[in-house]
Amino acid sequence: MACVSADGTITATAKALIKSLEVPLGAEEIAARLGSPLFKVRSSLRELVEAGLIVAEGDKYSATEAGKKKAAAT
Repeated sequence: MACVSADGTITATAKALIKSLEVPLGAEEIAARLGSPLFKVRSSLRELVEAGLIVAEGDKYSATEAGKKKAAAT
């Protein structure tokens, strides 16, 4: 499932994932917080990193300013 559409909008799942990154978290921690399967979270993380909405720092992920703005938008 795509998190970012061709027009740049993000899904509700992507918004929730980005909002969960108030502090850097690992994939397993994100999956636990969201109640989502780890394989889906990892797929979403890859896509959101590619889109520049989150960054990977070692095994932790953080939201970028662009990601925070997208997640805050309605």
